[in-house]
Amino acid sequence: MQALPLFTPSTARAEEAPYAAPLWRPAQLVLTTTQKWLLPLGVVAFDVLFWQQGRGLNLALFTLLAVAALLAGQPRAAWRSGYFRLSLVGALVSCGAVTWYGSFTAGWACIGSLLMLWGYANQPLLKQASLALLTGLGAAAQVVLGLPALLLRALPSRDTKAGRVGWYGRLLLVPVLILGVFHMLFVLANPRYRQLTDRAWAALGEWLGQFFELLSLGHLIFLVLGLAVTAAVLLRVPLPGLAQWEAGFGEVVRRRRDGVASFSVRRPDFRRRDFRTADLRKEYLAALAVFGLVNVLLLAVNVIDISWIWIDFRPEPGFDLAQFVHEGTYVLIFSILLAMGIVLWFFRRNLNFYQPGLPVLRWGATVWVLQNAVLAVSVGLRNYHYITRMGLAYKRIGVCFFLLLTLFGLVTILLKIWQRRSAFSLVRLNSVAAYLVLLALALGNWEVWIVRYNLTVGFQQVDYGFLLDLPGRVLPALVKHRAILNRTKHITRDAGGVYSLYEEVSAATAQRMLDERVRRWQQRYAAEASWQDWNYMDWQAHQQLPTAAPAGR
Repeated sequence: MQALPLFTPSTARAEEAPYAAPLWRPAQLVLTTTQKWLLPLGVVAFDVLFWQQGRGLNLALFTLLAVAALLAGQPRAAWRSGYFRLSLVGALVSCGAVTWYGSFTAGWACIGSLLMLWGYANQPLLKQASLALLTGLGAAAQVVLGLPALLLRALPSRDTKAGRVGWYGRLLLVPVLILGVFHMLFVLANPRYRQLTDRAWAALGEWLGQFFELLSLGHLIFLVLGLAVTAAVLLRVPLPGLAQWEAGFGEVVRRRRDGVASFSVRRPDFRRRDFRTADLRKEYLAALAVFGLVNVLLLAVNVIDISWIWIDFRPEPGFDLAQFVHEGTYVLIFSILLAMGIVLWFFRRNLNFYQPGLPVLRWGATVWVLQNAVLAVSVGLRNYHYITRMGLAYKRIGVCFFLLLTLFGLVTILLKIWQRRSAFSLVRLNSVAAYLVLLALALGNWEVWIVRYNLTVGFQQVDYGFLLDLPGRVLPALVKHRAILNRTKHITRDAGGVYSLYEEVSAATAQRMLDERVRRWQQRYAAEASWQDWNYMDWQAHQQLPTAAPAGR
């Protein structure tokens, strides 16, 4: 089934319908001959790639192997889905990002892309990225839960020679358990026997330790995890429940003939208590009143923000810029999301077809959406003023991307107003946008950009402790710009404690902190780095630091 274009409504289906199949159904797993060979090999590969390793080339290689295993199954129906192809490209892009940066975001992009890819391969008719993610997780959970029974069925039967050996082994289980009980009794009753037993176990443990140093309890648990992940990659479990549930939703709102209005309200009745349906005119008047009043209120707020934040923002002495940005940003973002929810509520059903007042209602809602877009820009300017005065940080970058998603969401709200798009359509569009934002975050060298911006703009105060806590790939940039510390008026670091207090340090102290950070990171990289967790930025930093460290003094 061909995926729908992003901004073209399809033929309308019922927006709300009960799902036709259970969302969860126990699966009967079967191993093919090839999978019986690939399962232990996959566990070994998982152990070699990830045991006591960081994140880097190993995650990219495992993702590529998993994608190759999926494509080897020739999911022809999935290829017709544009969302499947998008997830495949996203998986390959995130592989490149995690090999280049080894960042946390790139790692999550890899995992998320794989789960979505598995979801779309499982149910090619899926459109929602979130439902594809849940389908991938559900299929993996089905495999993990059914794996013990599958492994028990894979054991040899009594009809074969190997099966007879296994059968006699299980037959001896009860005598061995009885032997263990008497052994514990003798250990408790006889001190001499306990000493001899301890020596024997110590000798046996020392001998076994020479051959099985890696077989610790933690390693065994890790191998079980590798078995579960490998089985989830290799086995296919149909999980049609979410896809069938999604099929009951349409791209546009359809008029409901079973009632006049969109919602019911409780009205007092002296004879009996019941729910009576409000007519569309009353609902229209309520919506018109809401849009009219909040438009006036929001207009006042936007006029204040434009005159204060947009045109001439000059904070007074002692003005708490951090509180102004943090608290104001969160509250305003919540107000925008609340406004989007109210529009979705009023335009969810039959009010879309109330012709006498629909044009006025649409324009009132449109003005409100546009005013919320202005409010989002005001939030972005608050964030901008903080960045230009205090520097970059993770949250400031996150707010920028969240505002981009918010503006995109407001555009989709306009589509709902004027094209009668359903909530399903809006969730589909915004889930794709959120996935693209995740890939964009995975491709960014954000930590290095934070260091370069915070040290080269000329801030009077620099939180150097925060910069030193960033990943090791930022160290060449810190060393390159270390001379700027001598011209910085206030250099701070986290003083520790519950209240996250900051203390000011001298430029000489900051230089020594940098040297110590470089020395410790180089030692750790030389001692612990391996090909499994290799990434280009860390390798490049390790190559540059020996020559870059003296140059910046």
